[in-house]
Amino acid sequence: MDTIPYVRVGTTFYKLVKSPTISGHFNEQLVSWSEYTIKQDHGKDYIAKVPKYDGFTCIPNHINFKQEYHGFYNIYSPLSFKPKEGSIEITLGFIEHIFGTQKELGLDYLQLLYQKPIQILPILCLVSTERSTGKSSFLKWLKEVFENNLTYLTNDSFGSQFNADWANKLLICVDEVLFNKEELTERLKYLSTTNRNKLEAKGKDKREVEFFGKFILCSNNEDNFIKIDANETRFWVRRIPSIKHEETNFLDKLKSEIPAFLYYLSNRKFSTIQTTRMWFNSKEIYTPALKRLISNNRNRVEKELASLLLSAMDKFEWDSIQLCPMDAVNMLNKTRIKTDSTQIRRLLKRDWKLENQKNSHAYQKVIIWTNGEMSILEEKGRYFTVDKDFLLKKFDENDE
Repeated sequence: MDTIPYVRVGTTFYKLVKSPTISGHFNEQLVSWSEYTIKQDHGKDYIAKVPKYDGFTCIPNHINFKQEYHGFYNIYSPLSFKPKEGSIEITLGFIEHIFGTQKELGLDYLQLLYQKPIQILPILCLVSTERSTGKSSFLKWLKEVFENNLTYLTNDSFGSQFNADWANKLLICVDEVLFNKEELTERLKYLSTTNRNKLEAKGKDKREVEFFGKFILCSNNEDNFIKIDANETRFWVRRIPSIKHEETNFLDKLKSEIPAFLYYLSNRKFSTIQTTRMWFNSKEIYTPALKRLISNNRNRVEKELASLLLSAMDKFEWDSIQLCPMDAVNMLNKTRIKTDSTQIRRLLKRDWKLENQKNSHAYQKVIIWTNGEMSILEEKGRYFTVDKDFLLKKFDENDE
């Protein structure tokens, strides 16, 4: 676009402006500008110099960036830093702090962001109840590297129907995340693996766009910042330890090494090969922090099932209740908790130490309808029997 800060896209003129932020960054954005104002500021002959495009497109590329593709203006932002050989000692130390024993996987993740920005990647979650861990510094450093292609979201803004401010970004970061609604988790999981999304801005119609965003979540809540299924493979959860010795101007030191780090990523060989659509397989990104998150989710399933069974026994004035694993799955589905019969059978047998009937017998099956009402249906199956006293002792006394 040379030095001319204006473009005409379709029949509308825009000016590329850089709005300053408190952190010292500049957010580039195209602002609608009137043809009359441009003529008034630069003369009527200036209009002929303004580059003209048929429309907008968004094609990410950090190595061979192009502003124009077949007459369309590329709204993806080129990176300011250019690769240059040099020391990256501080950067590698910081990456090791964030990724620990998975340092090489972390470097692969960053290299994929830089070299293959359209590659689908797992949802990276940085968690810790401790303070001064470097989670926020990691996001700030990524902002320095990828600049206007990274955006921050709040829990509320992610849940909003309007997404025009982040639908075309490479990295979508949510600090202090707490997704306590099932639909937010489902939306996140869908977006993490799709290549299409509906872009919606206020006062404008929805339109389908190509989507290549990667999500990074940070939270001080290690146990249940998000609702996650036992067999989920899309989350890479890392517990970040506290930094023993905080350095002043640490971010500035990281920033000074960015050109050398980009040079390193340009010449480094991947330590992994692509085995899934998210590049990494579930074993490679498995962590104790993920196990803990799944475990707490399992506890949530257990507590909710106990609550439902106690409610049914109170309603029908029973001292015990019979159910098959699929009965429990269907009951829990009505409360928007996802589970499966394998997990329920394991819960009943291993955790509750119950045995099911050897043969199929008649029992009274409890059904929960959409409106929350319960009813009974005569059924046959190899049911488990759960006593009311057992649930009251196990959950009422120990529940939070």
